[in-house]
Amino acid sequence: MADENDSERPLHSDPDEGAIDEPTTSSAQEADETAWMMKEGITIGLIAIGAMVLLGLGLLQGTGLVDVFAPIADSNVGQWAAFGVLVLVALAAFAWSRRGV
Repeated sequence: MADENDSERPLHSDPDEGAIDEPTTSSAQEADETAWMMKEGITIGLIAIGAMVLLGLGLLQGTGLVDVFAPIADSNVGQWAAFGVLVLVALAAFAWSRRGV
């Protein structure tokens, strides 16, 4: 399906590449897909916000401006270990959110 606008399109761009072959036929199916998309969008947004907070906290901890984990760990290694556990929890939350996708 070549037309006169083919020369103006970016290379390797096919707008219909990911198109769905079958349209939704029922309102229940559409509602399920909408709920799924909202859940995915909210989950990715929350994980991204949490990752940015962890990045900021790690940078502040690394420069010595804050000692958030001082009540938990007295040594510098202990504070970084507590931060590492927090990062692992965030990674586990991200992996859990991607399960079944």
